[in-house]
Amino acid sequence: MSTQRQSLLKEASHQILAGGSAGLVEICLMHPLDVVKTRFQIQRGKNDPTSYKGLGDCFRTILRTEGLFGFYKGILPPILAETPKRAVKFFTFEQYKKILGFTSLSPGLALSVAGLGAGLTEAIVVNPFEVVKVSLQANRHVYAEQPSTFNQARQIVQANGFGLQGLNKGLTSTLGRHGVFNMIYFGFYFNVKNIFPVYQDPTLEFLRKFAIGLVSGTIASCVNIPFDVAKSRIQGPQPIPGVIKYRSCFQTMALIYREEGYLALYKGLVPKVMRLGPGGAVMLLVYEYAYGWLQRNW
Repeated sequence: MSTQRQSLLKEASHQILAGGSAGLVEICLMHPLDVVKTRFQIQRGKNDPTSYKGLGDCFRTILRTEGLFGFYKGILPPILAETPKRAVKFFTFEQYKKILGFTSLSPGLALSVAGLGAGLTEAIVVNPFEVVKVSLQANRHVYAEQPSTFNQARQIVQANGFGLQGLNKGLTSTLGRHGVFNMIYFGFYFNVKNIFPVYQDPTLEFLRKFAIGLVSGTIASCVNIPFDVAKSRIQGPQPIPGVIKYRSCFQTMALIYREEGYLALYKGLVPKVMRLGPGGAVMLLVYEYAYGWLQRNW
């Protein structure tokens, strides 16, 4: 094997391992907020008998009726998906960035386009896991009474197969969610990080990167949440069992807007920002520090 090929494989393995580590740390810290976000997104207005009164009520109700482990419903699919998902996200971002370096795009725009490409690629990998995760998170029974992850996946496949009505339901909204998020997330972070001077003090430098990552995740979450709401409605339980109301991404957005108003497209925004603001910062920092450590030691 040539030295150049060995070097490329080592670089790719560093990116994949660092990206996988970033995803695993983020999901373990932030999953309870993802459960809360999904619960808000699948409730259908004030007339929904299972509607939560607010963020505090949602936390209290889940804790009281489902127990502490209720906040970790559906965690296995993202744990199983996070390592390959984030590995794909960061690895493909680096590759798209290299490819776009040969185009006439400005460096700043190339970072955003590379983020868009990484997000679309990530969405294809993660969507089946998201379908299982949302169906588990929508279950309001006590944690011990809900089906296992693998049984839930089996039920979905047996009922609707692997296609766009089954394990890949809601793919277009997942593509929109991840594409838009990562376009802003990577584009903002790397462009802004280059504007502010680097601190020699390690603590100040850590805080500088964390702050930029926090703002990146927050802005990206605010912009992409209509796609997230549409995804939850499509992948979650339908209002009338056996009748598919939410079919496609933009049809679902239009239907929510018509029936529930514009603000319904931003349901779950607070827990989403609480998760993906700091979670986005955590991911970028874990990735950068893990990648740097691997380059120095392996």
